[in-house]
Amino acid sequence: MKVLTLNTHSWLETAPMEKLHQLADQIRRADYDLIALQEVNQLIKSPAVTPDHYFQPTDQQVAIHEDNFAYQLVDLLKTTGHLYHWSWVASHIGYDRYEEGVAILAKSPLASEALLVSALDDPTDYHTRKLLLSQLEYEKQPLLAVSCHFSWWQDEQSGFAYEWQRLEEKLTSYQMPFILLGDFNNPAQSKGYQKIMNSPLRLQDSFLVANYTKGEHTVLKAIDGWQANQEKLRIDYQFVSSQVKVKTYRVLFDGQQTPLVSDHFGIEADLEI
Repeated sequence: MKVLTLNTHSWLETAPMEKLHQLADQIRRADYDLIALQEVNQLIKSPAVTPDHYFQPTDQQVAIHEDNFAYQLVDLLKTTGHLYHWSWVASHIGYDRYEEGVAILAKSPLASEALLVSALDDPTDYHTRKLLLSQLEYEKQPLLAVSCHFSWWQDEQSGFAYEWQRLEEKLTSYQMPFILLGDFNNPAQSKGYQKIMNSPLRLQDSFLVANYTKGEHTVLKAIDGWQANQEKLRIDYQFVSSQVKVKTYRVLFDGQQTPLVSDHFGIEADLEI
């Protein structure tokens, strides 16, 4: 199973349409089975559209607008016969003009739900965080995929720690393998990262267990949310449950063999469920 995760920083990059096409080109080449995207934006005031049956809504679905980044990407892929089922959930207002959220694209149908993990439930406050949980099948094996965009570490009772506990509680009810993908905003070896690795969910960090690895860090400089950063950071992850074997792991969209399309690099993995 070929899997991609990327914080797209959508519509906030220079030459955003060019980068959207570059992302679509990579998806076509790699032919991913599952894609998780974060910072998937749409303008608050842009016109709403009615997506086709490949869109799988959550309950209490926010309307999809014509400039929704995931909608634009799926539509672009469709022009070359690459058909993806997809879901999107909005978390909060970003940059005073966007509805910002997370998305999942998959070749197989999705049963998706939004999960509020933050203590706040106020879309005007960027501390509000919702994750997207999608059940699907891969080669007749049920699987749960989660597209994650967490808050930063604050302390043991708030921020990331609070949000992680909400997700952890939710995942204990699932009797199937799962993959957690996205921007966790907690660098490797930090307190937040250790909380994940010490979880009773017995998660594996794909970077550490892959048979073959290329690349490591997903952020190299100061970016939105990390304005004072001067270090190379690994804050984007693919965590998998114990039933999943990681064959290969590669950082891409790093400006080397694949172009820079965001302020984050992406992660591609080949998994065996």
